[in-house]
Amino acid sequence: VTLVVSPLIALMHDQVIALEQLGVAAACLNSSLSRDEQRSVLERLRDGRLQLLYVAPERLMQDRTLEELKSCSVSLVAIDEAHCVSQWGHDFREDYLALGELAQAFPGVPRMALTATAPERVRAEIVERLALRSPAKFIASFDRPNIRYVVRSKVDAKSQLLGFLADHRGDAGIVYCMTRKRTEAVAGWLADHGFDALPYHAGLSAVTRTENQRRFLVDEGVIVVATIAFGMGIDKPDVRFVAHLDLPKSIESYYQETGRAGRDGQPSVAWMIYGLQDVVRLRQMVESSTADETHKRSERAKLDALLGWCEVTECRRRSLLAYFGESLDEDCGNCDVCLTPPDVFDGTEPAQKILSTIYRTGQRFGALHVIDVVTGKRSDKVQTHRHDELSVFGVGAEFDVQQWRSVLRQLIVLGYLSVDTSGFGALRLTRQSRTLLRGDIELP
Repeated sequence: VTLVVSPLIALMHDQVIALEQLGVAAACLNSSLSRDEQRSVLERLRDGRLQLLYVAPERLMQDRTLEELKSCSVSLVAIDEAHCVSQWGHDFREDYLALGELAQAFPGVPRMALTATAPERVRAEIVERLALRSPAKFIASFDRPNIRYVVRSKVDAKSQLLGFLADHRGDAGIVYCMTRKRTEAVAGWLADHGFDALPYHAGLSAVTRTENQRRFLVDEGVIVVATIAFGMGIDKPDVRFVAHLDLPKSIESYYQETGRAGRDGQPSVAWMIYGLQDVVRLRQMVESSTADETHKRSERAKLDALLGWCEVTECRRRSLLAYFGESLDEDCGNCDVCLTPPDVFDGTEPAQKILSTIYRTGQRFGALHVIDVVTGKRSDKVQTHRHDELSVFGVGAEFDVQQWRSVLRQLIVLGYLSVDTSGFGALRLTRQSRTLLRGDIELP
């Protein structure tokens, strides 16, 4: 029998059903089974009537389970979603850390680890934590050439989504949102506009989640509006789009989530909108977490890498593949940057204007107030603080609000600005910004 370590009960059940339909003797062992069902699985295991047994890591590492399995003829241990073992990965699960002990529990039995989203650092950690001895590594291309990558600045999320979906009526798709409340609101709003849209998040009842997932897999043209609770193990071939209304936490998360589109090889779209508020919210989540400083530093670096990718002005696919250590010899011709190259300009003077404005206003305010000052808008807040009397008031009237937001995002990505998450999103200058303000460097 081959043991397959899998992190999710729903994922196990889906794969067992698919295998049984193909004539493979498969079963799973988890807490969702009744005692009689568990007893039946164990009997099949002892009698040698199982080819594949799916089991969760926490169940597998129980002494009783290990003793039961040691008495069987285990031919292979396959650890699925192996990136879950990495504390630097995007989906770390503590139960996976104990799986390194399988080397002693099943001496001489081959072990393999499988994942679709592991850059070099995570691959090295998988080898170390699972105690794999000089393993062979088989790395397929990360490129999904049939997926078109499109990233836009967030202006009016619902209207932008509706505009995108105008070309996808009748298509199956996934819309990812950051919060449970937002998934339900967006799903209801899409339903009001004639789409067959269903919410999915961990706060819904198990019955509702199961039914919504079943409808997505079986029915035509269903859109699931979900948090990241939805998707692992979903193998629906004709998902035509994956849309993000909020930024994910990392490039790994983004790649895994968008990878659920176009598994049939047909043209599909990964569409995302993001704004400055997404950046502030994600940074706040990192800083307010209970993780140690080393882990927080890693999370910041992953977020910065994603933001940098969002702001690229060259082929988006080449940058994405480079993150995973893969090179593309030429531009892909199937991303927003290739299809509609962005206008670029010398950003030195605008950057100096906005940095000066942040400095003159005391580095105590968020983006909206700073933009009001630099564009010369006499809001109540501007007048209350007498910022309309500053020399920087109105010096940036040539740009509108969205253009200044783009400048601010890029300055944050490039390290010229930081966001004070404990100070309600106040923008602050970094040491690096001094060289730009003095004119020692240019910002192309």
